[in-house]
Amino acid sequence: MRRSAGILLFRRTPHLEVLLGHMGGPFWARKDAGAWSVPKGEHTDDETPEDAARREFEEELGLPVPPGELVPLGEAKGSGKVIAVWALEGDLDPGTVVPGTFEMEWPPKSGRKKTFPEVDRVAWMTLEEASAKIVSAQRPFLERLSSR
Repeated sequence: MRRSAGILLFRRTPHLEVLLGHMGGPFWARKDAGAWSVPKGEHTDDETPEDAARREFEEELGLPVPPGELVPLGEAKGSGKVIAVWALEGDLDPGTVVPGTFEMEWPPKSGRKKTFPEVDRVAWMTLEEASAKIVSAQRPFLERLSSR
């Protein structure tokens, strides 16, 4: 089974808020509910999940992982993979994000390659807002963060 790892950045304002990214590319362009994600990505067995989570945070957001202690939120299954996520208390300005990119054939079967951002928007959300927008397989991470 494929494996993925990520970091759920959170901050304490009057409420607990989490940083999520809206998935880039044409499939997600007109979707909102269920189209937001923890910054994460796949890794192989030769990389630890924590190292992969740090690498993916930097690749997807174009920013270094803020300093602080990673708190494991465990694993969840979704989309044919096992996802491991760590929580990290920190802050960053979504306006400073410089997302990484990926290339895919678009339109399908056209033979043309097009480049898209990994995430096309990044936003701070309350847990309630995030729960309505996050990919359903990742919702348990919000619940686990809330219970801590």
